[in-house]
Amino acid sequence: MPKGKARRAQSREGRPAFEVAAFLDSAGAARRVVSYPKGKIVFSQGQPSDTVMYIQKGGIKISVLSRTGKEAVVAMLGPGDFFGEGALTGQSIRIGTATATTLTTVLVIEKGAMLRLLQDEPSFSERFMSYMLTRNLRIEADLVDHLFNSSEKRLARALLLLARYGDQTGPERRIPKISQETLAEMIGTTRSRVNFFMNKFRDLGFIEYNGYIKVNTSLLSVVLHD
Repeated sequence: MPKGKARRAQSREGRPAFEVAAFLDSAGAARRVVSYPKGKIVFSQGQPSDTVMYIQKGGIKISVLSRTGKEAVVAMLGPGDFFGEGALTGQSIRIGTATATTLTTVLVIEKGAMLRLLQDEPSFSERFMSYMLTRNLRIEADLVDHLFNSSEKRLARALLLLARYGDQTGPERRIPKISQETLAEMIGTTRSRVNFFMNKFRDLGFIEYNGYIKVNTSLLSVVLHD
């Protein structure tokens, strides 16, 4: 494959889809591949922010610690997601902590190399900007969700997002093992409330819950119900 050229594959809609991972592999950017076991911290809040990372396999939890010591989970990321992109905006230190939620393989790209890619490769820049805009919309939706929706609806939405609703095919989506404590941190409630609603969702057939979680598309009715 020629240097700097990305492979293209057919998407489900039949249109060519830009393959970010293939492009990064072929573009010659300064990068390295690192594997992290479950529970390993990739970077910590307050550390220098000098790289951008791309998840090839596994999952990453982004959390923020307040001055009073309270931790909040602000994102759960999976394959195909970037994180640490604050380095590109002049952010000198990490404002959150990234932790592997399972065995995770990450492509680590130096800040300078990433900036050159964005400047020199229009296809990559377009794909990256599209990703960032989509993620910003997700963050806004999360804020609205926390302000106006019940904890039951927030949990249903979180489960659908973790299962990447809309990205997978079939009536069921499987989520890697995640603790009720983490779910409670994500939606701003207590573990006991999460446990209550998880049992309710299981009894109604919306999820299957036995270590791994299988989310049925019928769970969407909880989010859509007023």
